[in-house]
Amino acid sequence: MNDQQNPYDPYYPQPRLIGYDEYGQPVYEQPPQYDPYAYQSYEQGGSFPPQPQPQPAVPYEQPYPHPPSPFPQYPEGTGGAPAPAPAPQVFTVPDQRGPSADGGEYRTGQFSFIEEQDETSEDVIDWLKFTESRSERREEARRRGRNRVIALVAVVVLLLAGGAGYLWYSGGLPGGSEDSPAGTAAAGPQKRDLIVVHLHNTKKKGTSTALLVANSTTRQGATVLLPNALSVTRDDGTGTTLGASVDEDGSDGTREAVGALLGAEITGTWRLDTPFLENLVELVGGVDLTTDTAVPAPKGGDPLVRKGENQTLNGRAAVAYATHRGTGEAETAQLQRFGQIMQAVLRKLPSDAKSATVTVETLGQILDPSLTESALGASLATLSEYAKGGDYRTELLPVQQDGGLTADAVDAVVKDVLGGSVATPDKDAALRVEIRNATGQPSVSERARVLLVNGGYSVTDSKTADPAATSEVSYGEEARRADAVEVAKTLGLPESAVRQTDRAAGSAVAVVLGQDFPTG
Repeated sequence: MNDQQNPYDPYYPQPRLIGYDEYGQPVYEQPPQYDPYAYQSYEQGGSFPPQPQPQPAVPYEQPYPHPPSPFPQYPEGTGGAPAPAPAPQVFTVPDQRGPSADGGEYRTGQFSFIEEQDETSEDVIDWLKFTESRSERREEARRRGRNRVIALVAVVVLLLAGGAGYLWYSGGLPGGSEDSPAGTAAAGPQKRDLIVVHLHNTKKKGTSTALLVANSTTRQGATVLLPNALSVTRDDGTGTTLGASVDEDGSDGTREAVGALLGAEITGTWRLDTPFLENLVELVGGVDLTTDTAVPAPKGGDPLVRKGENQTLNGRAAVAYATHRGTGEAETAQLQRFGQIMQAVLRKLPSDAKSATVTVETLGQILDPSLTESALGASLATLSEYAKGGDYRTELLPVQQDGGLTADAVDAVVKDVLGGSVATPDKDAALRVEIRNATGQPSVSERARVLLVNGGYSVTDSKTADPAATSEVSYGEEARRADAVEVAKTLGLPESAVRQTDRAAGSAVAVVLGQDFPTG
């Protein structure tokens, strides 16, 4: 290859554009002759070669022009005559400006392929845009309409649900009743959780009993106080009092006897000795309540508990108040103070089951097998929630002197609070008889009890009464007169000792042993 014509040689000078010929072809300056040896000698230390003189300009149709052939070229079939030179073809881009053959710029009229715009093209485009935008507007309108309908339906559903909920809450629907939060109890069966609590006074002896009731249907809680004089029946059919049952029959026997009497299912027993009650009050940070009496200190000085409103009691003072029974006071007075302490403790306990269970575990007491720590903690947490919300009350179960229940007690407490019904003795069950010894001789009570048990009767209680000259056998219902006459005969008393008194419906026969009771 000739090095002079090598366009890729770095030492070869490149051609320079100097204009265009009559056909619009570019004309370049004649490139100088390339002498590689001269440049080589310069690089080896020689002198720089002389610069070549510029050559006359020639049309530059190819990158590197070849010398013209000495022989004229004629196309075939022309008879040797030279053919006219073809007209140059010009290829341009519309609206492009550039140099023309006469030295000016390209003009739009030089390009034959420029198309004329169609007069209807703008109308078609506008129509397409119009139809497309109108379709979009219609679709958007439909979408907004659907959204409005959905929103309206949702609002109507919420209003209906809210109205129905309010009617149910206020008792306006058939499902409401008088125990609901608005003052009407829910109709149908209600779910209750009942725990019996026995407070054992380790110093003064004796017990106090209460039922803790959590009604999850109405979301209300209650403490039902049970006097020790309440008459219950043992499994063997013999009668006794609640206080005697706690001491003699233990937790299981007492729980079953109380549940059978009130027609309510008791889930467990919580034995709470006074030292554990003191610890419980300390764990919750003390209790606040209104006290109805002052409790003196054991060794004199300032009272341990002051009477009045907003009294804050620590563990020791709370135990003293819960077990205090003043001179000449009935048992129910002390029992109601115990109920105050229990409700005040519930208000301070945690309302979540885990935290309440931790509190129970911290007490370190040994619970009855019928009630685990987790079960007790869950029940106390529920009761605490009701007590903090004001949905809690304390009720005393009224008991007559013979231990029976009045009709008011059955309606107000047993039915409404406990959801139970007082059990009616079976037809073949032994008749329950109560004994009051007014002879002044303690041994007479045991003799009368043996006579009655051997006669097929059930002795529910035997207590000492104020001295009386004559004996008396009383009954409440007229249907019990014949039974009362038989009891009198069994004890060796005349029929004239039998009389009807104002006793609770369904109560047993009561006997008062006077000075005339035969002892031999």
